[in-house]
Amino acid sequence: MADVLPLVEARLRTALGEPDARAAVTFLGTDRIEVLRFSDAEAGKGIVRYATLGMSAQPMADPTSVVAEPVAGPRAELVLSVRAGTADTDKVLRPLAVLAASPQVEGLVVAPGASLDVGEPLWPGAPFTSVLVAEAGGLIEDLELDAPLDPVRFLPLLPMTPNEAAWKRVHGAGALQERWLTSGTDLRDPSRTSVPLD
Repeated sequence: MADVLPLVEARLRTALGEPDARAAVTFLGTDRIEVLRFSDAEAGKGIVRYATLGMSAQPMADPTSVVAEPVAGPRAELVLSVRAGTADTDKVLRPLAVLAASPQVEGLVVAPGASLDVGEPLWPGAPFTSVLVAEAGGLIEDLELDAPLDPVRFLPLLPMTPNEAAWKRVHGAGALQERWLTSGTDLRDPSRTSVPLD
């Protein structure tokens, strides 16, 4: 069976260009997780994207399942986009790797609408300790794999303030995204404040 990760990296390069930095993190009992950084070269945009590489090597297993399924099951990588230059966002590499390792470590199935919390600021001074997993398919198309493997989905991460995360637990992901939309929230702003939740 073909190794999935070279195909995933090729898809990332096709969609985002050449990475200008990469870091690898290995957690006890897990496969190595890399985080690649892609800087938007187009003048004026100033967007930096961080993408995990390694989460999709194994399918995410249903935590209630007695026997882990070695082939079938959802596969994903995580993508975070932020505006460059206003915060030390490169320190997000380790928290992103922690999130990408969570299916192996905690038996989570990461899917759109889920909240993921790292328990500390995503980068120094960040007002966010958690992220909302958004729907895939916008920035990077799903990577189809040979049957019986599920496709790899590239899931965008939207940073949430603690107030937003608490509000989302009560009202749901869709309601929070609607608040962001109606307030014109710049979700790529690394130092934004919480959206009004009254």
